[in-house]
Amino acid sequence: MRYKTAYHTILPGLLMAVALYSCGNNAGAEAANSAMPAPELPVITLDTSSAMTSSQYSAVLEGKVNVDIRPQVDGYLDKIFIDEGSFVKAGQPLFQINDRPYREQLNKDIANLHAMESAVTAAELEADKIRPLVANKVVAEMQLKTANAALQTAKANVEQARAAVAASRINIDFTVVKAPVSGYIGRIPKRVGNLVGRADATPLTTLSDISEVYAYFSMSENDFMNFSKGASGTSLQQQLRQLRPVSLLLSNGDEFQQKGRIEMIDGQFNKTTAAISLRATFPNPAAVLRSGNTGKVRIEQLYTGILQVPQAATLEMQNKVFVYELGDSNIVKRRIIQLAGSNGDQFIVKEGLKRGDKIITAGIETLVEGSVITPAGIKPTSKK
Repeated sequence: MRYKTAYHTILPGLLMAVALYSCGNNAGAEAANSAMPAPELPVITLDTSSAMTSSQYSAVLEGKVNVDIRPQVDGYLDKIFIDEGSFVKAGQPLFQINDRPYREQLNKDIANLHAMESAVTAAELEADKIRPLVANKVVAEMQLKTANAALQTAKANVEQARAAVAASRINIDFTVVKAPVSGYIGRIPKRVGNLVGRADATPLTTLSDISEVYAYFSMSENDFMNFSKGASGTSLQQQLRQLRPVSLLLSNGDEFQQKGRIEMIDGQFNKTTAAISLRATFPNPAAVLRSGNTGKVRIEQLYTGILQVPQAATLEMQNKVFVYELGDSNIVKRRIIQLAGSNGDQFIVKEGLKRGDKIITAGIETLVEGSVITPAGIKPTSKK
């Protein structure tokens, strides 16, 4: 019984001691937590500035003029005056098609013309013979009308024969295929002795005028709206003339030495891709660029009076971009922002922030909204 009484006497004391020890530990932890200092993080104050941004768009290049050289008469290819890749001037002979059949046709048409001219002479003599007879009422007037009609028919036959002669001469001229423009010769699939004609699916060659090249590229609807925003001018052509020159990045990454200008914007968006086509023209005096080249058109735009935030000060989550703003009492707030582009390591802010706002620029990965920090020297963003 003494042991049982001692047990009941000692147990409450032990429980009270454990409770007091636990409370003492919790109080110590709370005191330690309350004594932990707020993290010190860098903060900047936003101010308006200017920035030059650039965007790149994949482009396909074409010569200023690309002409398929096709024969306009049928025949055997007798001569090829040029070589693939050579430069030719407008009017220079390129190919010779056998012209013997066409010369024979010309001789035949000339002979027919002479016969028709003789028929006119005979019809005139007949009309002149009948005319006084009708005047003296020796023959009926109907005979004179018939003679005059025969004369008109003979004259019409002469005109027709002359047209046939002219057509034959044109066909002979077509047997020499000439360059319609100055440019560079492409591949020549035909060889001397091949039969060529107007119905051939493959042209004799392709001629490209590459003194200037066209770079065709597409721009999304949002990009185009940002690109055209603020363009000065009352007409599209005036707006295009006010645009900054554009650059061309070649397929190997080099920048083409000549600057270009955007000279054409398509009249409508592609319903399938929701994109619009544009054309930039680049001078090509050294003939470095050729039709079929690929590259990227780089467009630069100047933004003024805008806000910029360092890319390192942003977080992206579920297609949304956040920054942490320093509020009253150094309490952190998370803000959603919309971007208009980038400038080096800076983002251009479209919406979500204003001049004078303070944002945290480092250590934001572990921050949560409502945290308290110690600003590490608030610095204003520099004006440019």
